[in-house]
Amino acid sequence: MLAAYGPAEGVDISPQAVEFCRERGLDSVKLGAIEHLPYESNSFDLVTALDVIEHLDDDVAGLREMLRVLRPDGRLLVFVPAFMFLWGVQDDVSNHRRRYTLPHLLKAVEAAGFSIEWSSYANISFFLPVLLVRSVMRWLGLSAATEYEINIPLLNGPFSRLFAAERFVLKRGKLPFGVSAVCVARRVE
Repeated sequence: MLAAYGPAEGVDISPQAVEFCRERGLDSVKLGAIEHLPYESNSFDLVTALDVIEHLDDDVAGLREMLRVLRPDGRLLVFVPAFMFLWGVQDDVSNHRRRYTLPHLLKAVEAAGFSIEWSSYANISFFLPVLLVRSVMRWLGLSAATEYEINIPLLNGPFSRLFAAERFVLKRGKLPFGVSAVCVARRVE
């Protein structure tokens, strides 16, 4: 599938994650930080940051670095967790700095020098379950080492299909809220 779109590169700050990839034959993953990508300027037509910039102290600096490695007219795809009131154990465990509203995400992307092409919330299907579970955990003072421990395997298949069905809505429009926010932006000269 990648051959249809060209070669893919990856970056991770964790030596263990890079080694994990290499053990599985993914040799194009480099060790590096988003704020200092190990690539020449104007290297890529597309940069994806899928659940990345919420980890950065300075999200705009990270986005500017992504702009640097994009070719003119290149695209950026950003996917981030939405709404601070949905903050939960998984945000703490994952070392998130923030969750975004869509306007907050767009402001950061534009401040980095991009032109917004499309944006929406996503994961609307999981909004109510996430809100309920995290609220109940807060109210009852429950904790878990990770939310991955809160799993009902029987529901994984139906939830996966439900989440995948959102693509039909997102192809035609936008969602008013969701657990995540997504943005497509373009490097303009």
